[in-house]
Amino acid sequence: MAERRVLWLALALLALCAAFLAWQLRAPMGFILGLRAAKLGALVCVGAATGAATILFQTVASNRLLTPGLVGFDALFILLQTLLVLALGGVGLAQLPASLRFGMEVIALAAASTALFGLLLRRDACDVTRMILTGIILGVMLRGLAEMVQRLMDPSDFAVVQQAMFASFGRVDPQQLAVSAVVLLAALAAALRMAPALDVAALGRSTARGLGLDHDRLVLVTLLLMAAMVSVSTALVGPITFLGLLTASLARQLTGSHRHAILLPAAAMIGALILVAGQFVFERLMGSQSALAVIVELFGGLLFLALVLKRRRR
Repeated sequence: MAERRVLWLALALLALCAAFLAWQLRAPMGFILGLRAAKLGALVCVGAATGAATILFQTVASNRLLTPGLVGFDALFILLQTLLVLALGGVGLAQLPASLRFGMEVIALAAASTALFGLLLRRDACDVTRMILTGIILGVMLRGLAEMVQRLMDPSDFAVVQQAMFASFGRVDPQQLAVSAVVLLAALAAALRMAPALDVAALGRSTARGLGLDHDRLVLVTLLLMAAMVSVSTALVGPITFLGLLTASLARQLTGSHRHAILLPAAAMIGALILVAGQFVFERLMGSQSALAVIVELFGGLLFLALVLKRRRR
């Protein structure tokens, strides 16, 4: 049953992608299709990366309330963008080759996020309240550092940083998109190969170690894969905090499975479906260009509050 639902998700995603490309297509078709294909690729990559990465993070954190964005990743991205602009200047950063800048951002984000999440998961990761509070405090601290540095900038440099603070699918570079797709596919393939071990890790550290699993090594490898996925998606379009929570929750509800071989592809396709469907509705049907990220954050935030209140009643 769960496998059939994953198949239906795949068919729905293919149909929606076809509609996104072909809806009201006019001449010059080649040019328009190129623009739409780049935007569609970014939507699919970001949605898939965010959904799969959140499943991985929730597994190693041993709870379903957390996402990388909730424990400071977005603030980390803003701080790194601020430091890059401070070091190179807005003009200097713009003169960098797009591929070099993208590579610098991905490497910096992956290294910093692995260190950040590794520190969090070493200290009472099963204590949800402490985990969330620690993440919030780290996020506030990182945002405070970013704001302090931003006050030292010229207005033109600050405008560059401000543009990077919000997710945008309208400025996607094809080369960066290709690199992101390759990294995402490689990370997803590695995560799927680890699916049986992740099923055991989801039982908890003590139980997993009792069953012979090298839990600490698995957590490190999983964090590296998660950091790679989130880093490429964030460097590609910018941060979206609550998309992962929304995607992971829907994947578990729709599949009814605890197997990562089912959850990972389901979460990836649901994330892509949410972004592609949202962009299709707002851009094609409503003529809006900027409402998607706001709506995703709204519903994701409401879902987070609902999950917290539900857990509290239990």
